[in-house]
Amino acid sequence: MHFSADDLVAIRLTFELAVIVTALLLLIGTPLAWWLATTRSRLRNIVNAIVALPIVLPPSVLGFYLLIGMGPNGPVGKLTTALGIGTLPFTFAGLVIASIIYSLPFVVQPIQNAMEAMGRRPLEVAATLRAGPVDRFFHVVLPQARPGLLTACVLGFAHTVGEFGVVLMIGGNIPGETRVVSVQIYDHVEALDYASAHALSLAMLVFSFLVLLAMYTLNPRAVFTAGTRQP
Repeated sequence: MHFSADDLVAIRLTFELAVIVTALLLLIGTPLAWWLATTRSRLRNIVNAIVALPIVLPPSVLGFYLLIGMGPNGPVGKLTTALGIGTLPFTFAGLVIASIIYSLPFVVQPIQNAMEAMGRRPLEVAATLRAGPVDRFFHVVLPQARPGLLTACVLGFAHTVGEFGVVLMIGGNIPGETRVVSVQIYDHVEALDYASAHALSLAMLVFSFLVLLAMYTLNPRAVFTAGTRQP
């Protein structure tokens, strides 16, 4: 299996994106999942629907609205321009933000399910031992939700690696900055370079299989609740 220099750059960029996005998703998604698992607010169903929206929304649609929102005339674009950051589309930072939104349900839902399955009993026992809310969260909730956190980490990473529609809409096709593996494969096919496309596609296939195998080996009870992606 032979990879060109451009292929290796795309692979490196893809894994950098996946690592950053997964880390940020865990920081954002864990408290959000805890709130969804425990709240009785009337907003719960609305927030659940917003989190799950990328599952049913075609990536091109999500990418289009992100492009508009982060563009020079969008609310986010105006804010970032006023802050001196510039616009985010066609930058690596824009890819990170778009990937976080697109992969959010693949991280939040497994953690939320694990926290809901834990029940209230362990927290009640910890409370009787005078453990405060912060102690209960870090020493009871997170250890109990470890299988869900593992599943979320694996799915969030793998889903980010496999993105295409959203990253193409937001990142475009800039070598060394926004051209990830999925876009590189697309370029090879457009150029009728099927040998290179096959090499990268086969690597992605093997990677995806090994990721799922590792997840189900380490967490046999893992349930893929986030649904399937649409083209």
